[in-house]
Amino acid sequence: MVPPDDAPDLGELFHAAFRGLRRTWSEQLAPWELTPHQWRALLTLMRRRPDIAAEPAGRAGVDHANIDCSQGDVRLKDLAGRLRIAPRSATEVVDQLEAKDLVRRDPDPTDRRATLIVATNAGQKLFANIQAERRDKSMEYFSRLNQHDRAELARILRLLHD
Repeated sequence: MVPPDDAPDLGELFHAAFRGLRRTWSEQLAPWELTPHQWRALLTLMRRRPDIAAEPAGRAGVDHANIDCSQGDVRLKDLAGRLRIAPRSATEVVDQLEAKDLVRRDPDPTDRRATLIVATNAGQKLFANIQAERRDKSMEYFSRLNQHDRAELARILRLLHD
């Protein structure tokens, strides 16, 4: 069934709203000299480490045999897959983050050929700072809606997410 001409194109409206929110997020990254690709990579790493506290600098005393890679550090090829980019592109993004001391490469204790990407203390702190600011900007962006409308939007978005 073809919708009437006056029916709103929900996909276009949703995309336009998201572009506005994404624009504010891109502006937020500028002071930290991060690109959206670098942020997505750091975000992906940190989402894999939600309950790992900031570790001491230098990791020399860490027992790699007891690291559960499925709950923490991410292999480069897995990061590329999660970001939906070519491994070569993921390497470039990780190189950029490593140059900023936000991540480091560690050998994978379960596979000598693989490399784990690990957020450094600086990367974890930057992530926390940016996340807090993003949350504030999102709240500001959605403040145009009253409490009832925000709750309804959240309900609808949860339905679409599941």
